[in-house]
Amino acid sequence: MIKKGLLLLFALTAFSCNSFREEQKPQAVARVNDAYLYKEDLKGIVPAGTSKEDSIAIVKSYIDRWASQKLLYNAAKVNLGKEKQAEYDELVRQYQIDLYTKAYIEEVVKTTVDTVVTKDELAKYYNANKENFRTTGTLVRLKYIRLDKDHPKFATIRSRFGSSNKKDLKALNDMAIQFKSYAFNDTTWVDMNQVYTKLPFITPDNRDKYISSGISYQYPDSTDVYLVKVARVIDRNQVSPFEYIRPTLEQLIINNRKLELIKKFEKEITDDAIKDKKYEIYK
Repeated sequence: MIKKGLLLLFALTAFSCNSFREEQKPQAVARVNDAYLYKEDLKGIVPAGTSKEDSIAIVKSYIDRWASQKLLYNAAKVNLGKEKQAEYDELVRQYQIDLYTKAYIEEVVKTTVDTVVTKDELAKYYNANKENFRTTGTLVRLKYIRLDKDHPKFATIRSRFGSSNKKDLKALNDMAIQFKSYAFNDTTWVDMNQVYTKLPFITPDNRDKYISSGISYQYPDSTDVYLVKVARVIDRNQVSPFEYIRPTLEQLIINNRKLELIKKFEKEITDDAIKDKKYEIYK
């Protein structure tokens, strides 16, 4: 009995000491009215390796900005009418809803949607919608070489450039370091603006002279000579070639899949809520 009494006395004494012990509070570095900025809030704002003077300036700037925001917010709460405050509160509430739902749907889409698009799918989509994919400018397939006028192997290079033999193309690739610029892949479509950049002697005014399907020529300037062979040209407002818009087709198909998945997901989550009696419409 005495032992129990001693234990009770000890417990009461410990409780009494704890009751009068001052509660440990975080160390504040600034205050605006009832709002406090604590030392721990400043963690990470100063990059590693920053000098002492710059560190002080960064911290002071942060504290001043924090104080300004708090003061402006307090002033707004006092001076803006209740209707305006209610309007902004509703905007904040709706923004939070939109932010959360958008992030959640994006996660669902990212982990669920199939991003592999086969060539058959691309071709089917292209053929069904090709009238919607018209060119907004001129497209060209060509190859060219720009080299010194006095290049010692000019005749050989010109002969190989005009050939369709794979060995000649390989030989040109092997010596490409000797050329000032070049492009050998005439199966790739490029925008006319790229042609103007690579072949500066061509301008919108003389374009028809130098850019038309099937022509080959050499063009000398003061120091260089250009060898050019144009495979094909497609003018503005024509149906875009399949290979040129293939990346766009892939993105469109994937986007359509995402939209279909979102619609399906929204319907399923609503149907499940109705089934589980979490969602009801009162008449």
